[in-house]
Amino acid sequence: MATPLTATAFLSALRAEGLSVVEVGSWRTHNRNAKGSWGPVNGVMVHHTVTSGTSKTVQICKDGYSGLPGPLCHGVIGKDGTVYLVGMGRANHAGGGDVNVLNAVVAESYATNPPATHKGEGDSGAVDGNSRFYGFECENLGDGRDPWTVAQIEAIVRATAAVCRAHQWGAKSVIGHLEWSDQKSDPRGVAMASIRTLVAERLKHSASWSLGGSTTYTVKKGDTLSSIARAKLGYADRYKDIVALNHLADPNAIKVGQVLHIPQK
Repeated sequence: MATPLTATAFLSALRAEGLSVVEVGSWRTHNRNAKGSWGPVNGVMVHHTVTSGTSKTVQICKDGYSGLPGPLCHGVIGKDGTVYLVGMGRANHAGGGDVNVLNAVVAESYATNPPATHKGEGDSGAVDGNSRFYGFECENLGDGRDPWTVAQIEAIVRATAAVCRAHQWGAKSVIGHLEWSDQKSDPRGVAMASIRTLVAERLKHSASWSLGGSTTYTVKKGDTLSSIARAKLGYADRYKDIVALNHLADPNAIKVGQVLHIPQK
């Protein structure tokens, strides 16, 4: 458990991690604290917005909509990787979730994925995630077809790592909304286990660290490491470099939505 970061500390942590950050309106004091507690905080949650267009997405996440007032998160991550800060404090982003997931996040005790969730908003025994998690909404339609850009994935990794670094948490403090609530599917198209692997790698280094010239690639249906290596690096045999760079235990076990670092040609 941890005391929430101040707005200044939150902003500083994101910028130290190399992110482009835009402050939107009075984000430092824009919150839902009057409706419930903010903190102690235990982790960071990743979402998709079901919207397109960065300006429209930021506006919705700041103001909310009928029945669900804003802010709907703390930061919005656009397609180009820019982070737009829209609130600081309690935000309407997580809703109810499973106490078993919360306990696993607090203890960072799970293996690859947190325990399956069996609770959601309105369920008896559900835990209020709005008081416990920082939230990043990511601009994506969430239909399984809208692509996640390389810049956006990198920003998700850096933003969540920034919060973990500031609180001295590990990567297992980062979860997706679908891992918290059995009523949710976001962020669809992103493998959270892969995001956690990339966050863990960042946390081994200083905040200013960048993986030397590499890019990221999101695995699609039909991909193999050899086909990815052939397409991105020119030679199928360079799948071995992808294995090494991503610390893959089983080269045959990549999954759709998994994010891989791709080395330089």
